[in-house]
Amino acid sequence: MAGRRRLQDRLAVLGGARPDLLEAAPGARPRFAALGGVLLSTGGLAVASASFALHMALGVWWPFALLLGLGWGAVVVNLDRMLLVGMAHDASLKRNLALAVPRVGLALVLGVVVATPLTLQVFHKEIDAEIAVMQAEAADAYRESLEADARFAGLEDLREKVALEQDVVATGGSADPALLAVQAELTAKQAAYDAALATQRDLEARAQCELDGTCGTGDAGTGAAYLQARAAADAQAAVVASARAELDDATRGASDAESRSADLAAASLATDSAELARLTAELDRLQAAFDSTNEGSGGILMRLEALDRLSERNATLAAAKFMLSLLFMCVEILPVLMKVLLNFGPPSAYDRLAALRDSGDVDIEELQQQSRRTVAEAKEELLVMAEQERLDRQKAAIRTRHLAALAQAQVDAEEAARPVPQAAPPVDDAGRIWDTGPIRLARSAARTIRPTRRPGTRVTSGV
Repeated sequence: MAGRRRLQDRLAVLGGARPDLLEAAPGARPRFAALGGVLLSTGGLAVASASFALHMALGVWWPFALLLGLGWGAVVVNLDRMLLVGMAHDASLKRNLALAVPRVGLALVLGVVVATPLTLQVFHKEIDAEIAVMQAEAADAYRESLEADARFAGLEDLREKVALEQDVVATGGSADPALLAVQAELTAKQAAYDAALATQRDLEARAQCELDGTCGTGDAGTGAAYLQARAAADAQAAVVASARAELDDATRGASDAESRSADLAAASLATDSAELARLTAELDRLQAAFDSTNEGSGGILMRLEALDRLSERNATLAAAKFMLSLLFMCVEILPVLMKVLLNFGPPSAYDRLAALRDSGDVDIEELQQQSRRTVAEAKEELLVMAEQERLDRQKAAIRTRHLAALAQAQVDAEEAARPVPQAAPPVDDAGRIWDTGPIRLARSAARTIRPTRRPGTRVTSGV
């Protein structure tokens, strides 16, 4: 029971209760202990939310993420406790609303911040699949943008040109499209030669069968029909020879053209292949750099975008997301909401005791302040009187010294006004007495000015 009581007291203090008032109003302990428990719940959600956010956004190792999450949870608990402690019970509805609205708004903002990472973590499997699709789309879009770039605008044409040059070199020049006319002419010459040769063979066969008597007139021998058939065959032989000469000329021309085409293709193939390799390597490098960045871009922002895309396509997921976020936000604003609802009710015994204690503390502080002010004023009066007395003594001492100086000046003036005695007449050196008049006069003046001090007497100063 003692341990349970201490736990309740700690939770109540966390919920904003004052220990001295809990002793006088023990009925308020369960209420404040419940508020403290709700604060711990919001702190636990904040710890989990911050840990997930740090791990998702920055890839922080889980123990470090949890340690930093504990710090964020302490901050959230402190903020919520500040909102609770700052809302004292007030009977005025307007003042309660004025105090509640900004605090509920701040709690709602904290709720959104805390709920977002938790919601992302709940749907992380669906979000990971959507992120893979988004990354593939981004890679394709970037590839298309590179191909449309001015640096790689002629890359496709260059590929086709290199492929054609390779075919031309491999076929010895016959694959060159520029030789189509030459090849067509060669084909025509070949066809003309073949036709002439076929005609010659036909005429030769007629002449032979006319000679044999197996066709034509049916009479064997070199008759008129045979001579006519032979003349036609001989004339066709000249046509075949002419067609053969033309075919040979066309074949030599085509061969020369193909050789020249192959040489030109081989000469430009090296340069075009090097340029194609350079552009392809640059394109692949840029694409690889983008892919590397794209694969590591699964932060909170992309995850939120993926969740929004999923919500647009799936109404069930959108509803689940909304309800889950609302749940986390309600848990976050619950302490402030409970405090607001309690303030709208009648004041409890704890509230009345708190008001009495606060007013009594104010009265005691006012009395102590008045006493300190009275003592301070008395001390200041004593200091003023002591200073005044010291100044009076200094004035009296100065006046005494001034009077003594005046008296001394008067004595000096009187001594100066006395007549000086005449000197004795001179006598002979043998029996005269030395003249000591001036010496005696000086001694007499000294005795007059300086009074004789007797043993045991003190000279008092004018101070």
